[in-house]
Order: sequence, then C-alpha cells, then structure tokens
Amino acid sequence: MGKCNRITRRNLIRNALIGGISLHSSFPLMQMSMAQASVPLTDLPGATGERMAAAEGSFFRPYRSRHSSVPDVVTWAKIDLGSVQPFNSVKLYPMKGHLIAGDGFPLRFRIDCSEGGDDNTFQTIADWSEYDYPDPDDCIVQFGTEPKVARYVRVYVTRLRKKKHATFLQFFPKETLPRIEPLLSFFYFCLAKIEVISADLDLAAGRMVYVDSVLGNSEDAQQLTRAVRPQGEGLITDNPANVTQHATWRPLHATALSPSTDVTLHGGSFQRAFEQNIVYLLEVYSEEDLLIPFRRRSGIKLPRSDRKTEPFWDEALPGSNAGRFLMGAANTLNWVEHPELRKRLRKVIQGIAECRQQNGYIMAYPEDSFFYSERGAYTRAWLTHGLVDAGYCGEPLAFELLRGYYDWYNHMPYLPRALREAVQGGQGMVANTRMFFSPVGKPEDIQVLQRYFQENYWIEDLAARRTDAIWQYPYDRPHVYLITNVEAYLDLFRATGDERYLRAVLGAWDLFRENWQQIGGSFSIVELRENFPKSNGLYEKLGETCGSAFWIKLNQRLHLIFPNQEKYITEIEKSLYNVILANQGGSRGIRYFTALLGQKEPPQHVNTCCEGQATRILGGLPQYIYTLTDDGITVNLYEPSSITCKRNGGVLHLKMKSGFPRNPLITIAIHVSAPMMASIRIRVPSWAQSAVSFELNREQFETAVGGTFVTLNREWRDGDVIKFNLPLGFKLTKYTGTDQTQGRERYALEYGPLLMAAVGAAEFEVILASATQPNEIVPRLRAVEGEPLHFSVDFGSTDVKFIPYYEVTDQLFSCFPIIKTTGLPF
Repeated sequence: MGKCNRITRRNLIRNALIGGISLHSSFPLMQMSMAQASVPLTDLPGATGERMAAAEGSFFRPYRSRHSSVPDVVTWAKIDLGSVQPFNSVKLYPMKGHLIAGDGFPLRFRIDCSEGGDDNTFQTIADWSEYDYPDPDDCIVQFGTEPKVARYVRVYVTRLRKKKHATFLQFFPKETLPRIEPLLSFFYFCLAKIEVISADLDLAAGRMVYVDSVLGNSEDAQQLTRAVRPQGEGLITDNPANVTQHATWRPLHATALSPSTDVTLHGGSFQRAFEQNIVYLLEVYSEEDLLIPFRRRSGIKLPRSDRKTEPFWDEALPGSNAGRFLMGAANTLNWVEHPELRKRLRKVIQGIAECRQQNGYIMAYPEDSFFYSERGAYTRAWLTHGLVDAGYCGEPLAFELLRGYYDWYNHMPYLPRALREAVQGGQGMVANTRMFFSPVGKPEDIQVLQRYFQENYWIEDLAARRTDAIWQYPYDRPHVYLITNVEAYLDLFRATGDERYLRAVLGAWDLFRENWQQIGGSFSIVELRENFPKSNGLYEKLGETCGSAFWIKLNQRLHLIFPNQEKYITEIEKSLYNVILANQGGSRGIRYFTALLGQKEPPQHVNTCCEGQATRILGGLPQYIYTLTDDGITVNLYEPSSITCKRNGGVLHLKMKSGFPRNPLITIAIHVSAPMMASIRIRVPSWAQSAVSFELNREQFETAVGGTFVTLNREWRDGDVIKFNLPLGFKLTKYTGTDQTQGRERYALEYGPLLMAAVGAAEFEVILASATQPNEIVPRLRAVEGEPLHFSVDFGSTDVKFIPYYEVTDQLFSCFPIIKTTGLPF
C-alpha cells in the first residue's frame, strides 16, 4: 500500500495544496449555506440520490492518477471481471476527503466494455467525451445500459479536471505566488471506487484493475475495486433498531468520583502550570473577540478588534474559541475564585445568550452551515464542554442555554448525515454524553447517539482488538480524535449498563496503548498519515497535545469505574507530566506536537485544538490528585495539595506535603472535626522500583508493591500522619519505531513517571567506556549538585546531561539518544 499524504490540520491551508490533499474551495464562502454549497442531485446526469462518505488516510482512500500539466491527455482504468458476465450498469464513486469532494472526477470520459479487452472491441456504455461532465461534488453517479455481457469494463478519460484549489491562493503571501502557482496547476484523474452492477451485485469487487502506462498509478489501482465499507459508501446512518428504551437501562452506580471543588494546590509543578494557564486565558483573546462570530451570525453590530483572524481556527470553526476559553476558565474557577476570570466567563455566557435564537439555537455558525468544515462536531463539542463546565462552576445560565440547544439538536433535520457528512462527525458524540450526564440531561441525548452515531461493526472490531479498527477506520480519516468516540461509548455504558460498549472501550484502550503510544505517553496517530501499528517516528510531527488530553479524560472515566486498577492513574500521570506540562510554554501558549528529538516548537496562542484541550486539562489539574469514594478518599498523585470532604457526619481534611518528583518523601496529615471512621487509599505506582513502606504516626503499618493501592480503614483522629517514600528509579527503553539506523541503537530514559531528555544537541551519542550493555548507563548516572532531577553520565560522555522533558524549553535535546558501548577497560 502506498504512503498516504502526511498532513495535519495545523498546516492544512498551506501544505495541503502542495502535498496533494486539497481543501474545499469555499474558504472565502464560509457563511455559504449547505444548499448553496451542494450540487443539486436532480441536475446531475446519472445521480443516484446517494452521496459519498469521506475516506482518506486508510485502505479506503481513493485512486489518484499521476499529474498532468495539461488537461487533454488520455488515461484509463480497466477492470477485469474474471470471466464474461452479464451486467446492467456501472457506478462511479467520487473521491471525498477532509474538506473537498469530487476532486479529479473526469471532465470528459466514456465508459465502455469488451469481452476480449482489445481496444478495438470496446463498446460504449455511457459517453461524455464530447461535453464537460458537471462537477459531481460528493454525489454518487450510476450509468445504466441495456443489458451487456463483457469481461472488461473501462473508464476512459479524455480530458482531466483541474485540481480544486484556486481560491486558496489568496491565503499565500504575494511574494510566494510565483513559486507556488506552478505546484498547484495540474490535472489528474481520481475516483474512490467503481462498481459493475448485476442484479444489485457488484461484479467488480476485488477484481484486478489495469491502468495506462502514462498517467496510470498502478500502486493504487486496486483501490477502485476495494471492498465496500462496513456501513456502505453513503452518508446516511439511521439505525432505529440500535435505540434502547430508557426503562431498560441499568445505569452504572459510581463507587468513586472525581472531586469538583475543595482541592487546594500548595506549590509544586501543578500549581505553577495552573497559574500560568490563568495568565494565558486572560491575555490571549478578549471576551469581545470571543463573541464576534456569535454576533456576526445574529446580525449584531461588531465592535472594532485589532486581533488578527485565524482563517481556519476562527473562521472555519467559529465559536470554538469561546469553547476553548470556557473550558479553561470554568475548570479553573472550580478550584479558585478569580474575579477577572469570572467576569469574563460570565460576559461570554451572557453574550452567547443574547445571540440565542427563538428555537434555542446558540452555535456561532448559521444552522444551514452545520456541515461546513468541522463545525457540526468539533465546534459543537467544544462549546458544549465549555458551557457544561461553566454550569458546574456556578453559572446556571450555561445549562439553560445548552438544554435549549440540544432540544433543537436532537430533532434537527441533519441528524441522519451528522456522523458521515460532518467532518469527523464522531468527535461530536462526547458532546451528547456530557449533556446527558449534566443536571439538565435527558435520555434523548443518549438515544440520538444510538440511532445516528452508533457503529456496531466498530464496537465489535474494537472488542476483538483488531488494529485495523483504529488505523484503518473506514470513514473520514483515522486520527487521535477517535479517542473521543471511545469516551462517548464508555459514557453509553455508564448510562445504559450495556457491556458491549465497555468491551469495545477496553479493547480500544489496549489498541491505542500498545500500538500508538510513544514513550512518555503521547500518541503517534495523526490525521492523513499512514498510522500503521507502532509507527512511532522521531522526525515527524507527532504526539498532538489534544490526543493526550482525550486520553486523560478516558482514563479518568475508567478509573472511576475500576478504582482498584492502578494502570489508569499511571496513564493520567505520565500524560500530565510528559505531555500537558511539557507542552505548556509558560503563559505564552501551548505547543501542538510533542517533539521527542531536536527542538520543541514555539508555543501557540491562536486557538488550536491542542490549546483548547490543554487549557481544559490545566484548569482542572486538582481533580486528578484525589478520588472520592463512598467511605473515604484515594490519593492518586503526589502533588502538594489538600482536600476537604464530608464523611460520616463530619469533615475529613487531608493535607499532603510533597516535593515530588524532586523529593520522594510524602507526608499526609489528617485533620478531622471529631474521631471518624473512613478509608484512606494510597496509590503505589507501577513505576516504583521496590516495595513501599507506609508509616502511621511513626509506626510501620503496611508494605505494598507497585501497581496497587494501599487501604487504611480505621478511626481517624485529628493530627494523624501518614509517611512514605516513593522509590523513584531509572528505566531504559529501546527505541523500536520507524526511524532506525543500523548500528546506532537509541534508548529513552525515564525516572519514575518522568521522561528524561539529553540536552545540548539533537543527536547524541553516549559512549560508555568499558560497558558491554546499554543498560549499564543507569548506575553511571550522577545527580548534578544543586540542580534537582538533573543527571550527568559518569565514566563516559560526561558532557551529556539528562533533565526532565517537561523542563525542556528552547534548547536542543533528544529523548532517544544513541547509546554505544566500547567493552574496553580504561
């Protein structure tokens, strides 16, 4: 299988055109309605009434010929049916990509057939060789015929259609146009699939395809006769049989809860990141900037703004910026009261309310532009998250706005197309489940997902742990955003008790962790890239921050369902330290990718997807330290902090004194208003190098190994103190990704949960004199005096220093230095 184009939404506008994945040509028409943007089905010759669902970056990608500088050239694709067979029509499926459809559909062509396959024996089935065929956009077309008998069916193209791109030239600097225009001016032939129909049977499925030797692309030829996708090729997904009645649901009773207030940070890494996030939220956009798209949609006069508009993040996804701010600010205000942040949060919510339509609609884009770009899923989810979080932090108007909107959404006319036509429509599922679990949720919020979004084939494939379910996801493009679909399925389990959903989630968890997780916790699966299992590269831009944010949320849900399984907290911990904290650029912004070698990219403050999800996590950092149970408190992470809760008629207060990860000693002081029975559970991390001994009031009471929880159930008295030391140690992991160089083996170093980086150069060779194995580096690491968590290498390359990856800023570094041994004595 050929390599797929390696493009992400971050560089979509500029690189997409040059790299071969073209954007939709309606960027200047962002307020265009769906009716205006679509090709009228009744006017298109051969239209079946069906429309094509997207397929990119997987086995289901379209066939693309080589490029031509002129349109009037011949290219063709010929299908061998294997034997002479009767058929009655030929069906052509246009390509459908991220933001474009119909690209490369032949401008002039004919369809013909032959029993023997010789050029002079072909008979014409449909002929558009004398006239330009209209742009089909995403419309599937079928050309019927008198019953024919043939072995070979051919699409013979005589004039190519120009690649769709021209309107995007306005986004390029004028000085670059002379260099760019030649790269964009080409013609080619592209189809997603060809079917030869006989009594509703596709005779072409899996058959051999031949292409011409001039422009034909033999590497991708078999894409034209690929198997049909599990739920068909069209846009409609409407499965009433999936809907279960609310009366039959067996909602999961949560035995554990994440705190939503009453946790205080007392210094440490979390508090520093938490406070930097507040500065970021207040300095990046004003509340007036955030409300511009809502007011524009409502026809309200806009105030003057000097803020530069980001064409993709602000214009294509209007309202996502408000969602970003609301997520970060509302999560923050659960833990601290910040007057300016509260004022701005309230002003944004009130501004959205002023733009609310009578039918309850509140999104910043017009209703009839639901399917433009990722508005119907991505933007909807972001604003939903932000308003739900705002409701929980004490703004009831936010819940009122959401309920009115979802009463509209759950009955909108676009629902049967919302999964397939909305770009990556599945990423909007979690918006419905969050709505359901809010104080104003309704069963209908879940049932809409079951009917229009639930993919039974995918549930089964995930449960069976088929890697193809992830990297060959058959609709749209495989991406780390699939984790949000998994989040929603776990919520469906929580709501209904149907264990099919849980089996799918557990399978997905294994698949992502085992096949696409990089060292430190980031993920290598990126949209429009060939994401085969264990395709962890060092030189590509991988490890989107937003993916780790989704992973944190998924593992938090799993921890609350399975509070005795320590592995879910381990996943949260490494994602927080090695991705979320590591990609926060102080208060200047948030990095998009998690570079493991070279140099970290500059932090951004332009409303990227990674900014939005990271600020959401950073604002909610206190919620991951503890878990509340029916009978007490669980200590998950070791940041200096305190928590207060009511238990058994009294108040239980824990204060954790910690210098973690710089200091392994943890002290937990207990304060109670009166003697109280309660259980305090403490996580013993799986990375612990040895068993952990716990003291209560200076007496040892328990020893436990890593990967478990210690439970102390007793009557607590004011002033009780728990102490323990965390046995942090080094772990060396060999690099097994795609960027291998013979004789130059790379290794990553971890210290407890922390990914370490060798700083000072992008390419390090650590040569260990007299050593015979790379793991002999571990006993040679020496702490640098006065610099906590900094280590140098003794008896070898002494100029190499390892520091925590989250401390790396602008310097060159490598998380995978080459470690060589000499095996020679000094």
